[in-house]
Amino acid sequence: MFVMSVSSSVWLPYKFLFTFLYLSFWFCPQSTLQLSVSTLFLFFCTYSFLPHLNELNRSPQNQIPNYYQWDEAMMSKELKQVLVPGALIIGAGPSGLAVAACLKKRGVPSLILEKENCMASLWNLKTYDRLTLHLPKKFCELPYMKFPSEFPAYPTKQQFISYLEDYAKSFSIEPMFGQEVRWTEYDRSMRLWQVEAKESKFLCRWIIVATGENAEPVVPEIAGISNFGGRLLHTSIYKNGADFKGSKVLVVGCGNSGMEVSLDLCNSGAQVSLVVRDKLHVLPREIFGISTFALSMWLLKWFPVSLVDGLILLCSRLILGDTSQIGIKRPEFGPLHLKNATGKTPVLDVGAVAKIRSSEVKVVCGIRRFTAKGVEFVNGEVQEFDSVILATGYRSNVASWLKEGNFFSQKDGYPKNPFPNNWKGEDGAYSVGFTRRGLYGASIDAQRVAEDIARQWKSQMKHLPLDL
Repeated sequence: MFVMSVSSSVWLPYKFLFTFLYLSFWFCPQSTLQLSVSTLFLFFCTYSFLPHLNELNRSPQNQIPNYYQWDEAMMSKELKQVLVPGALIIGAGPSGLAVAACLKKRGVPSLILEKENCMASLWNLKTYDRLTLHLPKKFCELPYMKFPSEFPAYPTKQQFISYLEDYAKSFSIEPMFGQEVRWTEYDRSMRLWQVEAKESKFLCRWIIVATGENAEPVVPEIAGISNFGGRLLHTSIYKNGADFKGSKVLVVGCGNSGMEVSLDLCNSGAQVSLVVRDKLHVLPREIFGISTFALSMWLLKWFPVSLVDGLILLCSRLILGDTSQIGIKRPEFGPLHLKNATGKTPVLDVGAVAKIRSSEVKVVCGIRRFTAKGVEFVNGEVQEFDSVILATGYRSNVASWLKEGNFFSQKDGYPKNPFPNNWKGEDGAYSVGFTRRGLYGASIDAQRVAEDIARQWKSQMKHLPLDL
């Protein structure tokens, strides 16, 4: 509610006028003359007070905001409160859509807040054109809906986006877009979560964090980076290599994005150098026509991780050769062991290794500093580049807006408890999509969260009055 306050100096002359009006009307109600005089005084008071009203409207602290300007200064002080009877989900990516569908299947209402103006904003706005799913589609399906049979084993970016749009339509999921969450805190006196977004303060019994592991691009702090005079961009902005034909490009980062962007640039006619600073595992996406991931999951049913790692690395050497000969050294531990211990995902090769072997993509060491025209590497070599693309990944931003210190780590923005116990916090807080296991892990989270909330909803919420 907005309250106007007017100074006593403005009101003083009119107190006498309204007092006279009041007395003349009530003490002489039968007198036509008195009634006429009272009416005249009413018009006079209204007309003479208008300038002060205009002055009042110009006063920032008393201005009543326009309905279409909720995001201005006044709304930062006074927000509309909205009670959400079910769960409030932050993020309309695959994780948010999955848990909303699982809740709907169990009869629990939910509302999704999304800061961008579209679903799956990472896929829609921040991915390159050639991107496909890294795993077979059967491992990337969201609960209760398969991919269309005509889709290839590894759906393209646009095919995956269309799948998510159809998924939302199928479950009648309609997120509120343009609602960036500023802060979230649990009110113990009300036993409700308070979530402040752009226009409103939402109150809910359950909050589900589904903003994902890739909420914000990571831009490394490298000496002299601001002095580089060429083109500098993150892979979240890169779309394709058409604009880089014939230019010298340095790709910083050798994960899946760095490898694929290097391949795309090479195919577009750029001269590509790839920074490989640390040891990493590069595996073929398929082994003898079978998905490397699917084969690993099947072998783990029968054999220990160490043995499966050995078999996968043996097959990888037969297919890709010894990667140390091309400047990519492998860690001491196997890819599955590292994934379980650190969450670090191995690179699934889709053609970049062949480009490196043919010297079409040159592997270089880490960067010491940037120069005006290029970089100086840690081995002292200096090279000039027209463009630098940072394939340095993303990070979670949950710690910046979730005012709760027990569930999520302030250091990395992940739940403190590792998978599979990462999905539930205290006081009705949940997470989906922070398993470091991609879409497959998000689907597992969504089912667990929905089942837990549905159990509470059935036993408590159906008898709880929703009026505040």
